[in-house]
Amino acid sequence: APYRVFTPFWRAWTRAPWRRLADTPAAVRLPDGLDPGALPGIDRSGCSPRLPTGGERAGRALLGAWAREQLADYAEGHDDLAGDRTSRISPYLHFGCLSPLEVATRLSDRPGGEAFVRQLAWRDFHHETTARFPALPHTDLRPRGREWRDDPQLLATWQEGRTGVAIVDAGMRQLLEEGWMHNRVRMLTASYLTKTLGLDWRLGARHFLRWLVDGDIANNSANWQWVAGTGTDTRPNRVLNPYRQAARFDPRGEYLRRYLGSDGTLPGFDELPR
Repeated sequence: APYRVFTPFWRAWTRAPWRRLADTPAAVRLPDGLDPGALPGIDRSGCSPRLPTGGERAGRALLGAWAREQLADYAEGHDDLAGDRTSRISPYLHFGCLSPLEVATRLSDRPGGEAFVRQLAWRDFHHETTARFPALPHTDLRPRGREWRDDPQLLATWQEGRTGVAIVDAGMRQLLEEGWMHNRVRMLTASYLTKTLGLDWRLGARHFLRWLVDGDIANNSANWQWVAGTGTDTRPNRVLNPYRQAARFDPRGEYLRRYLGSDGTLPGFDELPR
């Protein structure tokens, strides 16, 4: 039977044998007569202005530096919004620049490694769930019979980070500026859209997928359904209070000021692509 709850999946995941890492080839050779051609140019119009540098080399350097400095304290510090202490390797996993098996193999036995590798298991869980329920990106996994509001203007205020709830607006502006958002704030902004504003999770999932540089159909949709109460969360009525969450994870307001500015506006916000 397919797993519908993460904890049993995690227990099975940790017991399953992992395949051995493949040796790194000394060189990559193309077949005779094949012209690789030139790399296409990059069109950054319509993209977030502060996207990370791409490629395997950048991903490995980022992971190595982060693991040396932050891995040991990952369990205690990953929700520190101002400290920005998560690895930020999700774009490199999404584009195949880093192997999740290699990351897990090399970090699992180090201090802090188990908590970090658990997040990779969540990634596998969402992919497993989507593989077994391929309609998940657009259909409720566990229908609750909920009727969603239809309010395009309300949706736009959320998308642009103009709701008036500081932690929500900071997260939405981080998304537009960087093409990325801290996972804690992803849950907060998603909870606010679905549980507070009463708007359909599919609208939020579509907006996230438009902007996230790590945007992944399985992870994005499954996480949105988890927050909306239509997915794998065993507490479907869970509501994340943005004020309590901000007080707990950004007590000095440093994350808020980083993305809202001291006057509550993000410098250059009006010039960001829409």
